[in-house]
Amino acid sequence: MAFHILSINPGSTSTKVAIYKDLEEDFTLTVRHSVEELRIFSRIYDQYEFRKQVVLKALEDANINLKIVNAVVGRGGLVRPISSGVYRINQKMLDDLRNEVYGEHASNLGAILAFEIASTIGPNIPSFIVDPVVVDELDDIARISGHPELPRISIFHALNQKAVARRFAREHSKKYEELNLIVVHLGGGITVGAHHNGRVIDVNNGLDGEGPFSPERSGTLPVGQLARLCFSGKYNYTEVRKMITGRGGLVAYLGTNSALEVEERISCGDDYAEMIYKAMAYQISKEIGAASTVLKGNVDAILITGGLANSPMLVKWIQERVYFIAPVYVYPGEDEMLAMAEGVYYALRGEIPIFEY
Repeated sequence: MAFHILSINPGSTSTKVAIYKDLEEDFTLTVRHSVEELRIFSRIYDQYEFRKQVVLKALEDANINLKIVNAVVGRGGLVRPISSGVYRINQKMLDDLRNEVYGEHASNLGAILAFEIASTIGPNIPSFIVDPVVVDELDDIARISGHPELPRISIFHALNQKAVARRFAREHSKKYEELNLIVVHLGGGITVGAHHNGRVIDVNNGLDGEGPFSPERSGTLPVGQLARLCFSGKYNYTEVRKMITGRGGLVAYLGTNSALEVEERISCGDDYAEMIYKAMAYQISKEIGAASTVLKGNVDAILITGGLANSPMLVKWIQERVYFIAPVYVYPGEDEMLAMAEGVYYALRGEIPIFEY
């Protein structure tokens, strides 16, 4: 019997939908969302109905009969820190995501959409998440921040980073658990992970203000200046949070989260846009350099992935600064949709366990 698996991946600037028959892709679509479309929602959870209609319309327009679907998988969001694996979506998970107990992020909508759409297909259709963004494999030393009240935490593009690292290992007839890799996810958020023998022992918290700035996020800010800004009376907490996540980075400097638009400005002679875009590449490169020290300079490869890996301009600027560390391999786009379906496929076959949250 073949399994038909519906994968749903809400990102900060897009919603992706795919149908897999076992591990073969039958249908895929990416719907992009502009800053203007999303600006009307004060909370990410408020986007739920909008995103749900996007998914259902995509499937309807493709003439896909949902009755063929055996399981639905959604991108894992900000749940409590958990081990890598496949998790059945339950009420506790939904409550934590809806109430943003562990933080706000577009990926929080993944499990909610998967559960609700599975319920509309039939009462016995299961729904899952795989390798959510809070997979936590940090070395204890990496948790130390500089103040005991502010420990570093693991929030990153775990699903894509793990999938790309395993793909690289397969392509080179190696085991992921035998390699030291730096994996760089370039998307609406940017995370740089130090992968040591199958564990991500250090990674920047790309959601909450760490590491390089990105299309929508501020990255690490000067903390003294940030403290003064917070108590200046000019902004409230919600506004400051938006500066860090949602309206930071390219949006703050250039008014857009679109790298394509930035590159068009550069091609038209916009020197300021070029400086900001180069600064993003510069900060990404610095983060890669920092990850190389975590691995004590023993780096088998640097893997660049995510949507922005499609930008030859950005990738070239990064490669020029980090090539001396290790060979650089580029995997444009994301393997997240297949990685989610793959986890569920092997779980349905009973080859890997299904965990309860």
